[in-house]
Amino acid sequence: MSNEQPNNPLHGVKLADILEYLVEYYGWETLGEKIKINSFNSNPSIKSSLKFLRKTPWAREKVEKLYLKTKKIS
Repeated sequence: MSNEQPNNPLHGVKLADILEYLVEYYGWETLGEKIKINSFNSNPSIKSSLKFLRKTPWAREKVEKLYLKTKKIS
């Protein structure tokens, strides 16, 4: 039995990798403007942002959508 998800573009992509890509692509300031999350605007760090995103589904969804949109562009 296979656990593959061929219709899920995020399958196998770690949240940490998504966040690191977005920070490198946009920078914290622009990322904070695009997604209004305190952990992106006030003393941002990968660690604190990951902690918040892992326990906040609506915020994680916004980050994942931005990642997919950004990856299509670049």
